[in-house]
Amino acid sequence: MVKELIIDSVPDKGVTIALLQDKQLVELNREQAGNHYAVGDIYLGRVKKIMPGLNAAFVDVGYEKDAFLHYLDLGPQVQSLIKLTRVVKNGSYQEKLLNSLKLEKDIDKAGKISDVLSRNMLLPVQIAKEPISTKGPRLSSDLSIAGRFVVLVPFSSSVSISKKIKGSAERNRLKKIVESIKPANFGVIIRTVSEGKGVDELQKDLLDLISKWELFTKRLKTAEPPQKVLGELDRASTILRDILTDEFTHIYVNDNEIYEEVKSYIQEISPDLEKIVKFYKGKEPIFDHFGVEKQIKASFGKTVNLQGGAYLVVEHTEALHVIDVNSGNRIANKENQEDNALLVNKEAAKEIARQLRLRDMGGIVVIDFIDMHKASNRKELYGFLKECMASDRARHTILPPSKFGLVQITRQRVRPEMSIVTNEKCPACDGTGEIRSSIVLLDDIENNLSFILQEQNEVGVTLCVHPYIAAYIKSGFISRRMKWFLKYWKWIKVKEMSSYHLTEFHFFNSKDEEIKL
Repeated sequence: MVKELIIDSVPDKGVTIALLQDKQLVELNREQAGNHYAVGDIYLGRVKKIMPGLNAAFVDVGYEKDAFLHYLDLGPQVQSLIKLTRVVKNGSYQEKLLNSLKLEKDIDKAGKISDVLSRNMLLPVQIAKEPISTKGPRLSSDLSIAGRFVVLVPFSSSVSISKKIKGSAERNRLKKIVESIKPANFGVIIRTVSEGKGVDELQKDLLDLISKWELFTKRLKTAEPPQKVLGELDRASTILRDILTDEFTHIYVNDNEIYEEVKSYIQEISPDLEKIVKFYKGKEPIFDHFGVEKQIKASFGKTVNLQGGAYLVVEHTEALHVIDVNSGNRIANKENQEDNALLVNKEAAKEIARQLRLRDMGGIVVIDFIDMHKASNRKELYGFLKECMASDRARHTILPPSKFGLVQITRQRVRPEMSIVTNEKCPACDGTGEIRSSIVLLDDIENNLSFILQEQNEVGVTLCVHPYIAAYIKSGFISRRMKWFLKYWKWIKVKEMSSYHLTEFHFFNSKDEEIKL
């Protein structure tokens, strides 16, 4: 499988990152300019309200709405975090790590938040979910700092290993390595990409995370709420950290600053792959050049077409997402409709797995597949859908098809859903439903041309128009263009632009700059 990453930076709008697998768009991530509440950021918050009925608290982290912190997201060692915050703020804690800090007892899993937190208390919190719709951020005080191979968890001593690492020998090897190099009072989660890695790589990654923790405690001493104490990597680096493998063949970037950042980050985490980072210098937009823009327009929207005539209808509500599978005009084998339904459903399942990643749809997803009567076919579809979803990095649970043919999926949602507007305002009428009369189009062109040539004395003028209009201007022995030449004694280049609407035209000078009228 060939993987490519295309990074498009637009000033004042942010960065859009497209992940392609075998030239097909499978993930689209957008980092808005000035996004201050990314998943993983750690803030020094101030508790504003205690809500006993919800067993939760609202915390001020500087967002327009107070962030939500539930008791279950406090973490078992929240008392140790509160203690560390107190001693660091009053200057009595000089250690950079947690060697000399005596950890407090774990809080009761069934306890009350009012027993742990109080109004106006200062508490370091981590963004667990970005602001979505009308809701503020969701927080956790069970802090963790993610690296490429491991995740550092303060106030813990356990070493846990990704379930995707199956071999017992490899699991034992990784556990022994990490236990021998981790500092006291820190736990470690070993990530899937650690499989097969040596001591040097794991230790380097762990030391980087420890230095981040030291930076956190240093900043905590002087931080005032609601201040960001430790920021997550930018979106491009976060994606590279989580998914970069030897399968990647190219990473294209159209912004010089981001290009240098990405190249420097890859040089740090995987020097062998530095050569795959390339700076895009083409004239056309980077997404157009690599065919990403066309795939975006085709993949988003209410209806998604599949090969063979079948299609999906995707509906969104506040509570859930609903996907309906339709066979469309696909020719069914009347003698074996069951096999045809299975074929369409499997094709739809593959596209649905891609759509969930692409749109980053989270929460509850209900899929209405085409009805199948055989239990064996429903089981086969269920297994195939799980297989298609295996590469999805978001946590998810898939329930088997119900007797009504419905499949329910719950998928982790930590960011707002990726929403792309696929319908565009008509450039010819600007949404009014009316366009300029075609009979006066040539008059408009000639009036503007007269002004450009006689009043502005432009030379080397090029007229860009729709191909139909260009053909009309150039056709005949005494064409319109020849009449212009005889009138102004200047030859006008006429360029066909298939992207223009019928009545659109623009003039350009010899430097290929548009002449504003």
